[in-house]
Amino acid sequence: MLIIKVKICGLTNYDDAIAAAEMGADILGFNFCKESPRYIEPEKASKIIDKLPAFVDIAGVFVDAPLEEIHKAINLCPLNWVQLHGDETPKFCQLLFSYNVNTMKAIRVKDQADIKKAEEFFTDAILLDAFNPEKYGGTGLTFDWNIIGHIGKRIFLAGGINPDNVVKAAELGVYGIDVCSGIEEKPGKKDHKKMKQLFDNIRNLRG
Repeated sequence: MLIIKVKICGLTNYDDAIAAAEMGADILGFNFCKESPRYIEPEKASKIIDKLPAFVDIAGVFVDAPLEEIHKAINLCPLNWVQLHGDETPKFCQLLFSYNVNTMKAIRVKDQADIKKAEEFFTDAILLDAFNPEKYGGTGLTFDWNIIGHIGKRIFLAGGINPDNVVKAAELGVYGIDVCSGIEEKPGKKDHKKMKQLFDNIRNLRG
C-alpha cells in the first residue's frame, strides 16, 4: 500500500492501464475531452475498463461538458470519479451529487488566489494543476508547490509530476498525486520504465 493515492491519467490503451493498476495505481483516468491529444471515446474506454481489476477506481476527465454527456459516460464505462477540468462552477459541480459518483474539481493555479478558490467547491476532492492559457491539463508544467499551504479538503496535486520530483510531491502531505505527461513516451502512450520508477520512488518513502 502506498503512502499517497496515485492517479495515472491520460490512458488510451489496455497495456498502459493494466500496467498502472499492477504497479499500484489507485485511480486510472480516461480523458473524454475531444480537444485533448489523449482523448479516448467513452465506448473504447469501456472496453478497456471491462478488462481491468475491480480494486482500481476509474475516473473520467471532462472539460465543460454538458450533464447529459457526463451521465452517459458514467453509465457506459462505468466511472467511480468524475473529474471536472474546465471552468465549471460550484453550482454545476453540485448537480452531480445525485449521480452516485465521486467528484473532483480541477483548479489551474497561477498564484495563491487560485488556491483559495478551492474553498468554493464542495466536491469529494480538489485537483491543483499548473495554469496554461491554452490547455486544460497534461502540459507537463508545474507551479510553485510552496504556496499550497493548508486546505481543508482532499487535495490531488498535478502538473509535471515525474519520477524525479514525485518524492517532493508526496512529502507535501497532499492526499494524492495525478500523473500524466511525466511518464509518457508521447501523449497517450506511457513509458513503463518511467512509470515503474515513479512507483518505486514512492515506495522508498516508507518509514
